[in-house]
Amino acid sequence: MRTPGATGAGTRRAPRPGNRAVDATAQALDERLGTTGFARKALKKAFPDHWSFLVGEIAMYSFVIILLTGVYLTLFFKPSMNEVVYNGSYAKLQGVEMSEAYASSLKITFDVRGGLLVRQIHHWSTLIFMGAILVHLLRNFFSGAFRKPRELNWLIGILMFMLVMLNGLFGYSLPDDLLSGTGIRILEGVIAAVPLVGSYAVMFLFGGEYPGTDIIPRLYVIHVLLIPGILAALIPLHAVVLTWRQTHTQFPGKGSSNSTVRGYPFFPVFIGKTTSLFLWVLGVTTLLAAFVQINPIWLFGPYDPGAISSGSQPDWYMGWLEGALRIMPAWEINAWGHTVAMSVVVPALVVPGLLFTGLAVYPFLERWVTGDRQIHHLLDRPRDVPARTGIGVGGIVFYGTLWLAGGNDVLAHKFDVSLFWTTWFFRFLIILGPVLAYIAAYRICVGLQRRDLALAAHGLETGIIRMSPDGRFSEVERPLPDEAIAAITDPRPAPAADLDVPPPIDDIESPRGRSATGRVRAALNRRFREDLAEVPERSPEHAAEEQTVPAGEISARRGDG
Repeated sequence: MRTPGATGAGTRRAPRPGNRAVDATAQALDERLGTTGFARKALKKAFPDHWSFLVGEIAMYSFVIILLTGVYLTLFFKPSMNEVVYNGSYAKLQGVEMSEAYASSLKITFDVRGGLLVRQIHHWSTLIFMGAILVHLLRNFFSGAFRKPRELNWLIGILMFMLVMLNGLFGYSLPDDLLSGTGIRILEGVIAAVPLVGSYAVMFLFGGEYPGTDIIPRLYVIHVLLIPGILAALIPLHAVVLTWRQTHTQFPGKGSSNSTVRGYPFFPVFIGKTTSLFLWVLGVTTLLAAFVQINPIWLFGPYDPGAISSGSQPDWYMGWLEGALRIMPAWEINAWGHTVAMSVVVPALVVPGLLFTGLAVYPFLERWVTGDRQIHHLLDRPRDVPARTGIGVGGIVFYGTLWLAGGNDVLAHKFDVSLFWTTWFFRFLIILGPVLAYIAAYRICVGLQRRDLALAAHGLETGIIRMSPDGRFSEVERPLPDEAIAAITDPRPAPAADLDVPPPIDDIESPRGRSATGRVRAALNRRFREDLAEVPERSPEHAAEEQTVPAGEISARRGDG
């Protein structure tokens, strides 16, 4: 007989109460929601181990910080344009008439415990949010992550980029200080310049003649309720639902392929990395807010329609629109008793429309040019597709030129040059800069491709020179291991199909060349394919080698998580 309390191999220890509670909860959720299978699959999901993959995480965590700090600020901010006399802690503005919005912003800054720190965290996290979105967008563009089956995710990302930019402008305008009021004045001028409906739109938005008393409350509702609500729905769809359904993209090399995803599991590796990244984002944002002053509204004073601060500059993400307004010539069209101010319509409406429309339609335009309808889970290295990389770099130069032009007066003052010359310099640069950038980026990509081919074929230069018995000199080259050149030699789907117009057969022209559209498509396709990267053939001994998965890393078939 076994004595009471004795344990052995043939006995089962009773589950602890805590375990029973956890098991019961898990079973109840599984019976109602079917969560066990999803959780098991989610915990084993492979996440690629590449630094660029985490740029989108920075944007998501910045959005979380914006929400948390924004909730705190709404407890004290008063979105009202009613006139009050300031009698707060800031002595230089005591006795000055201002709106309740500006007075409450000063109260948050000087009288609410931690108010200035939270205000600056909110502002800095917005700037980081916009920067991370922009870098994430560029990463997806240059690597071709927008291709099938991720076109919808690309469009959602463009929409979020537009909404965040617009919401940043509205939030920046809420304090009703002189600097932000100048931004609202520019917004009013842009809307009023819209042909036919501009004046009606101004009356609707401002609730009457500018500036009115309704604009701050209306911007407040849009800023804290409408756009954040839309973003709260789009971000999970963009970052979680579609990403988890489609699996993750990855760069070629180290055994990655279009049919498998290789990386570390969601738990515990990725969850540990992403948690530490969130703490880093929060820490860096807090340090910036504590030690780097931004938007000192108390120095600008309340908004006065008849005044403007010297050297006024918007936040960086709106600087390109400011630059477009500054360098556009003062052109007007007068017809049938109406005047269309092209100096406002073109930079404020046409340029943003072309930019965002171009970003939205590019995946479909490239698919039309390349004839590529394959599913792509494997990314392109930017150097491997010179045409796309050149277009992207040209777009960056276009955006950067407009951004710099937004500070043409500051540049003229700091470098002691004429404002006239800085303006004309940017007018020429906005036309020539993207073209030169395309050519330079294209040639750099081709040069990097040739270097890759040389590394794969001959190896790395050692600097050792040997003389052969017949007197010839040659440099000793060290062959690189398979893993080091996997990104060059691993097979991958072709980024473009051959759509060239074949020659006539028996004087019968090919259907591809019978229309102008077909001939243009063939010419663009030929240009796109001209310098695509070639995958060199691997030696038999290299092809026969079996690549092993490093410790802690997992490899799964696409669709298996």
